[in-house]
Formats: sequence, C-alpha cells, structure tokens
Amino acid sequence: MALPRILKNFNVFYNGISFAGQCTELGLPKLSRKTDSYRPGGVNGELELDLGLEKLECDHTYAGYMRDILNDFGNGKIDGAMLRFAGAYEHEDTGEIDAVEIVVRGRHKEIDFGNAKAGDKSEFKVKSSLTYYKLSINSSTVIEIDLLNMIETVNGTDMLAAQRKAVGL
Repeated sequence: MALPRILKNFNVFYNGISFAGQCTELGLPKLSRKTDSYRPGGVNGELELDLGLEKLECDHTYAGYMRDILNDFGNGKIDGAMLRFAGAYEHEDTGEIDAVEIVVRGRHKEIDFGNAKAGDKSEFKVKSSLTYYKLSINSSTVIEIDLLNMIETVNGTDMLAAQRKAVGL
C-alpha cells in the first residue's frame, strides 16, 4: 500500500530573494484546458474540443507587507515578476523526500493589505497573472508552459512543436 506524499515544508523565492519565514500560503497555479462543447452528426454524444489553456494565476499570502512585491506593482512587463516555490514532500510510508519546484513569471494584478489591527498579525495577499509555469520533481522537468513563446512541454514532449512550425515560429 502506498501512502500519500505530504508537504512538510516549503520556501518561496521572489526574483531570487528568499522569503523564508514570511510566506504563509501559496495558492499554486491551476492547470486547466479551455474547452468548447461540440456535437457533430454521426457522433452519439457531446465532445469537448481543446482550445488551449485557461488563464494561469497564483495567489500568495504573507505575514505583513512585502516591499519587494510592492516595488513591482504596475511593472509594465507582462513577465516582470518571478516566483519560485520549493517544497519538500515526504512519502509517509518510506520517509523519502521529493523536491518539488514550481517557477512562475508574470505580473501582479491585485494586492490586498487586509485589515490593520494593533497586536494582530496582518495578511498581505497578492494575486498574480502568469505567462510562464514550470513544474519540476527531483530536478526533472514534468511540465513547462511558456505562453509568450508558444511552448507547452509535458514529460519531455513538445506539444506545440507542429503548431509553431505551421505558423512559422
């Protein structure tokens, strides 16, 4: 019987700066396909057509305001902020640790300073819109998505190579 892998600890790096002890939660990006329903003649049911990827976003929460993030708010570059999640997932049955790394680039679209109350820790919440996503497990790239360069690689297979070639990219 295999038991689950549990996130035992993590760190967040922002543009290469460690935010150890400051990031309390990271809403990892959801990977979702944009689809459209299609029911053609000769098919006895509805199909879902793949139209590419849905919007990539992530939410991150900190204990107190983060000056480095504030400095990048309104940055004109669509991929001007980089966030790296490094997580240690432990196998409950073997004690083995998997190093999971997620690197994203994008820009911040929302900053929520929360409530200010003396004597309480404040939450600083950020929502970022992403143009780049890379998931690696134990230093092996599993998924890489680069929207600006039309790259979508899954387990070593370049899913968009033929499309780039067809349109001259």
